[in-house]
Amino acid sequence: MAEVECFFDCSSPWTYFAFESLLRMQAEIGVTIEWRPFLVGGVFNAVNPSVYNSRDKPVPAKEAYAKKDQQDWARHLGLPILYRPSVFPVNSVKAMRACIVLEPDGKLVPFARAAFKAYWIDDKDISQVPVLTELCAGLGIDASALLAAIEQQPIKDKLRANTQEAINRGAFGSPTMFVGGGDMYFGNDRMPLIRDAVLRQRGG
Repeated sequence: MAEVECFFDCSSPWTYFAFESLLRMQAEIGVTIEWRPFLVGGVFNAVNPSVYNSRDKPVPAKEAYAKKDQQDWARHLGLPILYRPSVFPVNSVKAMRACIVLEPDGKLVPFARAAFKAYWIDDKDISQVPVLTELCAGLGIDASALLAAIEQQPIKDKLRANTQEAINRGAFGSPTMFVGGGDMYFGNDRMPLIRDAVLRQRGG
């Protein structure tokens, strides 16, 4: 079992930060990571519909602080980011299925990083086939084969299963991470706690 499981969706800015932060932790202390693509929208629909209410009727002071907070984290991590891409929220189904398809070949991480960059930096709609095709071209991935694979029922079922598993284990958003199978953490700002939990587990 990997030391950290990360349920992630490329449509989330905090997940973009967490993805890069986990990769830095991997480089620093060699943490093993199992990436679990899922659909955060499915989680919201099932257990956290308040997210939609806050989008429909935002609290101005909270919205202003959220923008500042996101930019503060971007500066701290040295990662450029748009506060809100032109298409927000985005339908990430195809991109997340693609991550599942590419995982066995070791291409999940580069593809997910490219998807995060395309959406959160370059303002490209990652729900669109031409954008996914462009990402594939930049990574030497056969776009036609990938686009065919993401329409296969087992891949669709796997993404649904990952999403349901996250819900069953207590997730309410993205990123949701588990250390040692059952120790859950939510959000990019929990990285110091995750690091401590990993080291504690190793020492135990």
